[in-house]
Amino acid sequence: MLNLTRRNDVLIPSICGKKAGSYAHRGAVDSRQYARESVTYIWSRHDRTTRRVRLSEDRRRIAYEAAVLHYVQGETMETVARRLGVSRSTVSRLISLARDEGLVRISLHPPTENSDSLAARLSEMFGINAHVVPVSPTSTDVRRLDAVATVAGAIISDLVKPGHTIGVAWGTTISAVTDHLSPRPAPGSIVVQLNGAANSSTTGIPYAGQIIDSFGKAFGATIRHFPVPAFFDFAETREAMWRERSLASVRELQQTTDIAVFGVGSFNSPLASHVYVGGYLSPQDISVLRAEGVVGDICTVLLRPDGSYEDIEINKRATGPTPGELKKIPRRICVVAGASKVLPLHGALLAGAVTDLIIDEGRPGNSWILLRVSVSARIETATDSGVCQTRLAAGCHSGD
Repeated sequence: MLNLTRRNDVLIPSICGKKAGSYAHRGAVDSRQYARESVTYIWSRHDRTTRRVRLSEDRRRIAYEAAVLHYVQGETMETVARRLGVSRSTVSRLISLARDEGLVRISLHPPTENSDSLAARLSEMFGINAHVVPVSPTSTDVRRLDAVATVAGAIISDLVKPGHTIGVAWGTTISAVTDHLSPRPAPGSIVVQLNGAANSSTTGIPYAGQIIDSFGKAFGATIRHFPVPAFFDFAETREAMWRERSLASVRELQQTTDIAVFGVGSFNSPLASHVYVGGYLSPQDISVLRAEGVVGDICTVLLRPDGSYEDIEINKRATGPTPGELKKIPRRICVVAGASKVLPLHGALLAGAVTDLIIDEGRPGNSWILLRVSVSARIETATDSGVCQTRLAAGCHSGD
């Protein structure tokens, strides 16, 4: 067993067992040598057991020291590596460990927005708190999603308090957010799954369960799964199931949620929404929904760009909360990345489902610019052969 203590700014390892003999006969040894051998020994053990055992206090102390040097004293990775006498890659792992263990917490305090900024316009237009994440115009869709998920993870972590109930809807975007949550205990908190995840070919537990469990682990929260399909085959089945006591208790938690976290699904997203590629809807289902003017979903409830959803047949069988039900939750955090989601996002905003929006900056010339310049955005509805066709009129060009 390896223990590290500090004496006069020198790391002194105290070792029991086989390694002790290598140090017992030594006199004073350079502190960097101790640090180097100690960290090497620690990480060799960590590589073998990181997923099986709790990280030891020894490793946490070294990670904390590396984080202080890097974040507080402003030292570069190379300088920290020289100070500890280890490689730069080891310092990178130590700092990642410090973040994962909650030794480092990142808080974001956005400046007051200029009245002409996209965030200010979105906030004024829809009465929400908008956070626009700067992203390079050349970024790939994957990097764009990761940038938005990073900011979302920090914002959500700051909002969660002890005793809160956090409702989480599974999806591609929220799955990315789980990688960036800042671990911090919130005693008495509960994480509840907002929408069912099963279909005819899967229980949905491996995918949705991992997302819900990650939120629970980040805040030390009690976890409540929602073991039902994403869509029932019959509306009557849903009504009967809602009367079951085992499900009624979960639904009561959903209805008393303090913070809801969800993304936006789109039929046209380059990063496919899980609900459209995971066997939940057939190609025929999607064709029918498109003909009805549907463009995507929130919490697996389908909607149009004008925010309407109540007359869409499949929603009578859906298990996620409707925009009307979401509106009863005090904080409703919607995380969105990618221009292809502009229409379903617009629908979610008009439906009043969102209080806090975290969105990427977008690329010039594509449809994301609709929300940048459409201060007077409106929905125009035309009827063609009895079929409702909805489009967003914003006075600018669409790239999708």
